[in-house]
Order: sequence, then C-alpha cells, then structure tokens
Amino acid sequence: MAESKVLLKSIPALIPVLLALFIPVWAQPQSGPCQLAVARLKYGGGGDWYTGPSMLPNLVKAAKERTALPICDSTTVVDISDQRLFHFPFLFMTGHGEVRFSAQEKSRLRKFLVGGGFLWADDNYGIDKSFRRELAALFPENPLVPVPLTHPIFNSRYKLPGLPKIHEHDGEPAAAFGIFFDGRLIVLYTYSADIGNGLEDPHIHNVGPERRELAAQMGVNILSWFFSP
Repeated sequence: MAESKVLLKSIPALIPVLLALFIPVWAQPQSGPCQLAVARLKYGGGGDWYTGPSMLPNLVKAAKERTALPICDSTTVVDISDQRLFHFPFLFMTGHGEVRFSAQEKSRLRKFLVGGGFLWADDNYGIDKSFRRELAALFPENPLVPVPLTHPIFNSRYKLPGLPKIHEHDGEPAAAFGIFFDGRLIVLYTYSADIGNGLEDPHIHNVGPERRELAAQMGVNILSWFFSP
C-alpha cells in the first residue's frame, strides 16, 4: 500500500520525461536565442548533394535579417540515418545527379515528414527523374502535385505571383510541386527554377541582383511559412 502511494506521487514528475519520448525534438521547448535549426540533406545515389555550399547559409542569413524568427546562424549536413535528423525539422536538398534512398531510409524519412518535418528539394538540373521515383516509392498514396498559387509559401513574407525562375533550365517554366499529407505540405519540390543558384554568393553564377532578390524572397517565404506559429 505504501509502495502504491509512492508510485502515485511520482507520476507527475514523470510526465515531462514521458512526453519527451514521444514529442519530436523540434516541438519541445528550446532555450536561448537560437531555437530553429535547418540542415542540408546528404543523400545516396551518386548525386552531388554538396553543390552550392553557400546556398543554405545565405538563406539563413537573409531570414535572420528580414524576419524575427529565432533561426540558428549555423547550418549543418545530415543524412537520413543520422541520429540528429529529428533535431532539424527543416531539410534542404539540391543537386544535379542521381538520388537514391534505401528501404530503411525511406521508412525513416517518411516517419520524419509525417511527424512534422519538412523537406524542400530544389532541382539544380538533373535530379528530377530519380527524385520523383523516390518520392513515388516514399508516398505511393500521396502523389506529387502542383502547389496552388494561393499557398502561403508564395505570400508568407513577400507577395510573389508564383515561383521565380532564376536560370534558363532548358527554357522550361519554373514549377512548384508538393506532397500533401492530411492537408499539410510536407515536401516542396521546386523544379526548373534554380532558386538555390540565386541564393549562392553573387560571384558564383551570372545572376543579377533582381533575380537574386527574388530567390531570397522565395526562400524567406518558405522559412517564414514553416517556422511561423
């Protein structure tokens, strides 16, 4: 009887510990000025996942300068099997070549996305065929569909008429596709736009200031939409 009373008294103290086991890291209270972290996704298949190393740091810098979001200054690289994956709710990936996820990676990435995470994939010319294949295997019941122009990624901070086009990309129009799960956008795929190139340091590509600004606005919109309450 005495042991039962002790157990009952200990339950309130255990509640925060138990909740922490089920709530994703990014949903748990954080301390300090840096609360929101983003990361680049390293993927298999042979594609150059590492291309454009200044893309993500410049995007974070723009978001910190233009919004009040407590985004961390530093960015990092994670792969799907990384134990730190769930510390980074916002993943960015890009590249030119093959994208391939193992069966274990598909299972873990699906859990990450369904559980509240987000993936922005920006085709830097070349990942389209393989990325679409991997997404179809990852979410066979939720096909990749056009993101409507009314979606807040186009107006959360700046009002944009649609996805800006930064590079020629065979002359095809820029297009934003997404996977929606229970009505929530969990994967954004920007195709034939090269937003990442517009985010890179100015001397790297022949991208004028106007298109670099459009790329920055689009990137800031995406971060603002995802991280704002």
